[in-house]
Amino acid sequence: MPFGYNGKILHVNLTSGEFTVEEPGEQWYRTYMGGSGIASYYLLKLLKGGEDPLGPDNVLVFATSVVSGAPISGYNRFTVAAKSPLTDCFGESEAAGYFAPEMKFAGFDAIVFTGKAEKPVYLHIKDGEFSLRDATNVWGLDNYQTLEKIKEETGDSKVRVASIGPAGEKLVRFACITNNLEHYNGRCGMGAVMGSKNLKAVAVRGTNKPELANPEKVKEISSWHRERIKNHPPNKGLATAGTSILIKAINASGILPTRNFSQGVFDQNAGLEWETLEKEIFHKAGTCYMCTVACKRQVKSDDPEFPLDSRFGGPEYETIAAFGSNLLNGNIKAVARANQLCNLAGMDTISAGNMIAFVMECLENGIITKEDIGREMPWGDAAGICWLVEQMAERKGIGDTLSEGIVRAAKKIGKGSEKYAFHIKGNDLPLHDGRGKTGMAMGYALSSTGADHVECPHDVAFQGEGYKALSALGITEPVRPLDTDADKVRFFHLGQLAWGINNLLSICNFCSVPIHAMSFHNLVESVRAITGWDTSLFDILRATERSLVMSRMFNVREGLGPEDDRVISRWHEPMPEGPMAGKKIDEQEFRKAIDLYYEVCGWDAQGVPSHAKLVDLDLEWIEERM
Repeated sequence: MPFGYNGKILHVNLTSGEFTVEEPGEQWYRTYMGGSGIASYYLLKLLKGGEDPLGPDNVLVFATSVVSGAPISGYNRFTVAAKSPLTDCFGESEAAGYFAPEMKFAGFDAIVFTGKAEKPVYLHIKDGEFSLRDATNVWGLDNYQTLEKIKEETGDSKVRVASIGPAGEKLVRFACITNNLEHYNGRCGMGAVMGSKNLKAVAVRGTNKPELANPEKVKEISSWHRERIKNHPPNKGLATAGTSILIKAINASGILPTRNFSQGVFDQNAGLEWETLEKEIFHKAGTCYMCTVACKRQVKSDDPEFPLDSRFGGPEYETIAAFGSNLLNGNIKAVARANQLCNLAGMDTISAGNMIAFVMECLENGIITKEDIGREMPWGDAAGICWLVEQMAERKGIGDTLSEGIVRAAKKIGKGSEKYAFHIKGNDLPLHDGRGKTGMAMGYALSSTGADHVECPHDVAFQGEGYKALSALGITEPVRPLDTDADKVRFFHLGQLAWGINNLLSICNFCSVPIHAMSFHNLVESVRAITGWDTSLFDILRATERSLVMSRMFNVREGLGPEDDRVISRWHEPMPEGPMAGKKIDEQEFRKAIDLYYEVCGWDAQGVPSHAKLVDLDLEWIEERM
């Protein structure tokens, strides 16, 4: 019998309403392990290439891992993946909370959806039993209303629900999926894929926890981990202030995206810092399954212009910068209100904020007018930000154009607007400036999902003594964040594999390796204790590389090439002011670094993994799918 996982994958054909339970076997689980590995496997196997992401032929995968739901802080995430309607290439997004453990306890390690339901439905799973239920009565409801209605219909207040709101139903291309209104599969438009399939929600309830191979060892590691979290500086900061603690430090470093990535310092930064959030809108801290970090922040305010309900989620760093500094908005209440509007509608805050920055710069340069928008909307217009969020979610006015994503919107608007539409592979940028983190910039350029801050190491964490966090991988010198050379390629290649472990095993970055409280040694020991496998760090890194190569091959099949492995033009321009004044990413040096990375990975000059590399990773079956 398997330990730590169920050994069962549920396949749901939404067109026919038929279910199939697949039991792949231990060797398959050891090969792909979970999360991004399982998701990319099924997308390569079941898609042929060229499918319409919003058509019935797309495949949607919910995947946990072999360690998801174990009683250790951070072992609580899951991946949702499909061909992305935002980027037309590989799309995946991770979320934490309580959904993944509950899905595991309900009897399944992954769910694979194919086809399209004739009318709105939601999937209900309880202790191995499953059914598709009519969702016409919740179609059109926001995520809070949907959650409450499904609790009522199932008669279970503890049911965990991953749902879409009106933005997903209306096929906003950056619509997201929420579970229990605090946790989001935000990137790549996975909510729009659910909407295109008439799939309103997945509701899970389970009481059967998979047996652990060595429960006493798991308990020992969990206890060590909890104590280390209490004293480990990065985790102490997150417990104290959540991710908003990053605003001050990143601004002081001169790399806080400001005014549509044109600047790196925001002079109204104090209005966005964690002390202001705590003083003006903080309600209480929130957490995820078995996690002692408690980095979530619930917010509340009776401000009539920007009302906040503690049930509808609080803003994290990315959202604060997206609706704050990058729009020259220093009003934390307005930021939190825009966040809650996105949460209820089911819309990615990173993409929504970037779309508004694009609009503001186009307005400033006369490319679009207030008549096109329907109102004045200068930089820092707090009320306008919230208004435009609603327009996009409802596809009203110019919001209908913007809801198509930044590439399609800029193409439709034309008039040179593409100059201000910043993206990588069609995905809007998370809120970190690559001019101060060239390794992270490589991560953005090379990620199969496009710009994605959780797909790669962030150089500044490994300056000074920080490099020791990667010593188990052979990094023995401090990282130089501004360099783009062979040393940086080596750091990025190894760091990318280290970061990839967390998406593979569905573990939270804020609890795991390399910079937070978990150690590489105890990570490996936890996998051994949970699964009973005689595994190693080498084995896990191989599975991580396997996942990265599979997603790369998916994009190769969709026609992507070296020209897509790039960063935004603005990062090749000197930073105008602040601590980073004059710094830029040299375009030719960066291209050379990308080409060197291809060689290091065993890829050809076009960035295609070689036949030998596929054989090395036991992935030669992919060649039959190309």
